[in-house]
Amino acid sequence: MRIHGDVFIGGSWRTPATGQVIDVVSPATEELIGQVPDGAPADVDAAVAAARLAFDHGEWPRLSPAERAAALGRLSAAVKRRSEEFADLISAQVGSPRAWATIGQVGVATAVLDTYTRLAGTHPWESDRRGAFGTTVRVRQLPVGVVAAIVPWNAPLFVAALKLGPALAAGCTVVLKPSPEAPLDAYLLAEAVLEAGLPDGVVNIVPAGAAASEHLVRHPGVDKVSFTGSTAVGRRIGALCGADVRRCTLELGGKSAAILLDDVDLDRRLLDGLVTGSMANNGQICVSQTRILAPRARYADVVDALAARVGELTVGDPADPATEVGPLVSRRARESVLGHLAAAVADGARPVTGGGRPADQPRGWYIEPTVFAGVDNGMRIAREEVFGPVAVVIPYDDEDDAVAIANDSEYGLAGSVWTGDPERGVAVAGRVRTGSVSVNSAAPLDLGSPFGGFKLSGIGREGGPEAFSAYTELQSVIMPRPRTTTTA
Repeated sequence: MRIHGDVFIGGSWRTPATGQVIDVVSPATEELIGQVPDGAPADVDAAVAAARLAFDHGEWPRLSPAERAAALGRLSAAVKRRSEEFADLISAQVGSPRAWATIGQVGVATAVLDTYTRLAGTHPWESDRRGAFGTTVRVRQLPVGVVAAIVPWNAPLFVAALKLGPALAAGCTVVLKPSPEAPLDAYLLAEAVLEAGLPDGVVNIVPAGAAASEHLVRHPGVDKVSFTGSTAVGRRIGALCGADVRRCTLELGGKSAAILLDDVDLDRRLLDGLVTGSMANNGQICVSQTRILAPRARYADVVDALAARVGELTVGDPADPATEVGPLVSRRARESVLGHLAAAVADGARPVTGGGRPADQPRGWYIEPTVFAGVDNGMRIAREEVFGPVAVVIPYDDEDDAVAIANDSEYGLAGSVWTGDPERGVAVAGRVRTGSVSVNSAAPLDLGSPFGGFKLSGIGREGGPEAFSAYTELQSVIMPRPRTTTTA
C-alpha cells in the first residue's frame, strides 16, 4: 500500500488544495494498493505558477546546454537507482508482466533520458546563415516556455521520459500530469528529480482527473501542451489549444498492420515477433501491430501457426517472472475489450484461440490472448483500437493489395514488414503511410529517431533530435552588415 498525501510543486511537497483522493486498484487482485491526491484547479494553478517562475526568472533556461545535459544525466542515474522499485510499481498499477516492465517500461525510459543527455550538449541550438541581402542571420532555437506534459497509464515512466528529455534539454519547465490509473510511480520520479538537483519549479507533478486536466490545458500560463493518449481526448485537447493558439503535440491511437510477404518463413523468430508486436504489455500499447496481413495462399498456415504460438502464452499474476500476459488496467478496460470480442463474432470473425475471460483467473481483469480468423478489413475488430491482447489475421491477394489494406485505416502510427528479402521489405515499408515501419522486427520505434503518427494517430513527433522542434521556438536575428571604412 502506497499512500501519498502531497503534490510536488516548486521543488517541495505541498498539501493539496482539497482532501479529494484517487484510489489506485490492483488489476490483478482488484484490491486497493495506493492512494494519491486528486489535484484540483488550485493545485494546477500553483504548479503552473512555480513552472512560470522557474522559466521567467530562474536559472534553468539560462544554463548552457552542457549544464542542462549534466542535470539530465543525473536524473537518469537517479531513476536507474530506483529501477526495481519503478518496475514493481508500474507492474502493480498497470498489470504489465514484471519481466516486461523491467525492460519495456523502465529500461527504455532511462535509455530515453540518456539519449537526450547526449543530444543536449551537441545539438546545434543556433546557427548562422547568409541573408538574402548580404546580412548574416542567426537562427536560434529558444525554449517554448512552460510545458504541460500529460502522460497515459499504459507506459507512464517511458512517456514521461519522452517528454521530459527534450523539454528539459531545450530549457523548458514542466508540469507533469500523470494518469489517475497509474500515479504512484510519478512520486518516485519526483524523488529522482530532487536527487538530481534540478532547480525548484523545473519539474512539477500533480496527479488529477479530467476537470483539473482540462484546466491545465487551458491555463494561460502554459505555452505548450504535450499529450499522449486516446484519439478522443486528443481531439478535445487539440480543439482547446487551437482556440487559444497554444502549441500542442498529440501522440494518439493506432491500428497498425504487420505485413507478411509471400516469401516469409513461418519460423519461431517470426511468430515471437508477431506475438511481441501484438500482445506486449497485454496489448495495451498504441503501436500494437494487431492487424496481421497474410498472403491468401498461405492464410491457413499463418492462422494455425500464430494460434498455436499465442495459445502457449502464460497468463497470470504480473508480479510472477513467468507471466507473459497479465490483466488489463481496469474493469472498464476489460469490459471494453469483451465488447469488441462479442462484436467480432457478431460480424462473422472466428476466434481460433482465446476469445473471452480465462477460466483459471476468477479475480482480476484478465482477457485470454486471442486470435481471430475470417476477418476482413471492414469489420470493427479490424478498424477500432481494442487495447487488449487481441490480434486478427486478414488475407490479401498480392503486394499492392497488402499495402492498400495496411493503409486503409484512420490511423497511421506504426507497422512492420516481414520477408526473406530485406531490400524488398524496405521498399514495401516506404509505401506504408505510418510514422514508423520496421522490417523483420516488431520494434515500433528507435529512441534516436522521430516517432509519431499520420492521420488520427496524432500531430508532431517525439524521439530523436526532431523532438526538439516541439519544445522550441525559432527566432531569426538579422545582424547588421559590417560598416566599411574609406581612407582619404
